[in-house]
Amino acid sequence: MFEQILRVVGDGGYAGIATAMFAENVFPPIPSEIIMPLAGFHAARGSLSLGLVILAGSAGATLGALFWYFVGRVIGADRIIGLAARHGRWMTVTPEDMQRAIAGFARYGNKAVFWGRLVPGLRSLISVPAGIARMRLAPFLLWTCLGSVIWTTFLALGGFWLETQYARMADWIDPISMIVLAGFGLFYFYRVLTWKAG
Repeated sequence: MFEQILRVVGDGGYAGIATAMFAENVFPPIPSEIIMPLAGFHAARGSLSLGLVILAGSAGATLGALFWYFVGRVIGADRIIGLAARHGRWMTVTPEDMQRAIAGFARYGNKAVFWGRLVPGLRSLISVPAGIARMRLAPFLLWTCLGSVIWTTFLALGGFWLETQYARMADWIDPISMIVLAGFGLFYFYRVLTWKAG
């Protein structure tokens, strides 16, 4: 994974960074924790501008979040509650869970979107309940953008400051990524096996 992302960021420049960050939001197992530090590393080497790296990463992340927002709007509250009723075990939620989540989101939507963008694992998913709750697009974009800029800046600066040490990450970043993915998979199967309705 590391080598592929290295090529996308290195060869694709700003467009590659934006595309990778869009993909990371649409398909979360591609980690921003690799993409943006790599982009910052290239900026430290002088091949890219740090400011434009952050801008490209934030734009890609925001577009990815927008994708999931519209998925949530298309699904809608009634359909997602119906899916939970029919497929609760596989979704690991009950219809009541979904109703509480939607009600809570309607109340704390702005804060949830902003803080959700700063939490690994929740960053992509937070856009779906925003769409389901039909949060207004303008505030959704504002809080998503703000959270995305903070997150991508933090990661890009990490790669920028590491510079000479960053090349060594290839030796351990792939195994760590695989462990994290395996952990998510095991947690999901545990939830499915131990799930109880109501």
